[in-house]
Amino acid sequence: MTRNAEQSQKMRDERREDILRHALRLFAAKGLHATKISDIAASAEMSQGLLYHYFRSKEEIFTELIRRAFERMNSAALELEKLPLPPKEKIRMAIEQLLRSINESEEFASTVLFNAQAGISEATPEEAKAILREQSMVPYGVVERVLRAGQADGSIKPHDAKQLSVVFWTMIKGLAMHKAVYGDDYTPPDMEILTSMFFT
Repeated sequence: MTRNAEQSQKMRDERREDILRHALRLFAAKGLHATKISDIAASAEMSQGLLYHYFRSKEEIFTELIRRAFERMNSAALELEKLPLPPKEKIRMAIEQLLRSINESEEFASTVLFNAQAGISEATPEEAKAILREQSMVPYGVVERVLRAGQADGSIKPHDAKQLSVVFWTMIKGLAMHKAVYGDDYTPPDMEILTSMFFT
């Protein structure tokens, strides 16, 4: 690829990322049905015609956001599971990193809110629904396995590991949505409050 071609591809990739970033905020705030393709174009400061050079429809943008969200989340969860650390430390690290993402990344909080809405909305495109069905439970399974390993070494409370995993992710998602709704008025909870729900 020539230098000019590389530069053109880089600019195209950056513009595509910009569209996705603006669309995420709009979808999280308004949902798919109430968000128009013209709203996304206006937010990204481009013409509607130019936006169609990158995506064929708002449904395609919506589905791409779902795909990327679960690729990132599932990859991070599976990498955590592989770390050569005791289960308790994996859970502590996961909570710390997720809280940091909630505190520091508006995009992370918006993504969690967006995913939650997509999971219950009848307007969600079929392709996005398929991704949700196939991918949304991967992080739950990872945390369940880590918790079960911690129960085996006595560091995790002896409750049902699957239910504890649901508590873990419900807690994280709830905090992220709280941040998405309340913004700067959000105050992160003390780590010890969260870890005390799991550690012996």
